[in-house]
Amino acid sequence: MKAKPQERRSKGLQTRERLLGAAIAEFKRTGMAAADTGAVVSAAGVAHGTFFFHFPTKEHVLIELEQREQVQMAAELTRFFGRDHDVRETLAESVRVLLKLERRLGRLLFKDFLALHFSTTRPPSEEWDKYPVVGAVVEELQRARERGEIPDEVDVVHNGVSFLVGLYALLITIPESEEIRVPVIEEYLTTYMYGLRAWPPPQGLPS
Repeated sequence: MKAKPQERRSKGLQTRERLLGAAIAEFKRTGMAAADTGAVVSAAGVAHGTFFFHFPTKEHVLIELEQREQVQMAAELTRFFGRDHDVRETLAESVRVLLKLERRLGRLLFKDFLALHFSTTRPPSEEWDKYPVVGAVVEELQRARERGEIPDEVDVVHNGVSFLVGLYALLITIPESEEIRVPVIEEYLTTYMYGLRAWPPPQGLPS
């Protein structure tokens, strides 16, 4: 007796989730480039071709992970933006949620995750507003401008997008050492505070 369409969809989703979980575990261990799809399908308990049915390339695993993590990080940012804060804290909170993601994913997968934003194989039509994190930050900077914390003539869309893109590149290349990382990030925040002309800010990066 053939399975009903709903049952097939349910089983397909379960298989996809197993593959995603196994792939993420493998990526954490080795990084995307060195990840062994054989190990992934073995851990997921499926045939080798099943992986490529759900994820045509290993990069598609990262895209799926990114979509999920973007939603979660944007929700966290939105909750923070609902409390009293200033412009520097808006930028610093963006750093904090990314560093939290790094701890959750591990350094290898985190770097692959951020590098995805610079991939030449991603669709060129993708716009900033398709990324929940970028949208949340840009919208908060727009609200700060409406409150008079940023001058009206400042392009907050350009500044918000370039801040995050630059931050991704910085976190890919900067050493993990707190002695190096903290002052570099502080200086990065200060640079964008000048760019937004939202000065003077309070000091300190959230832990």
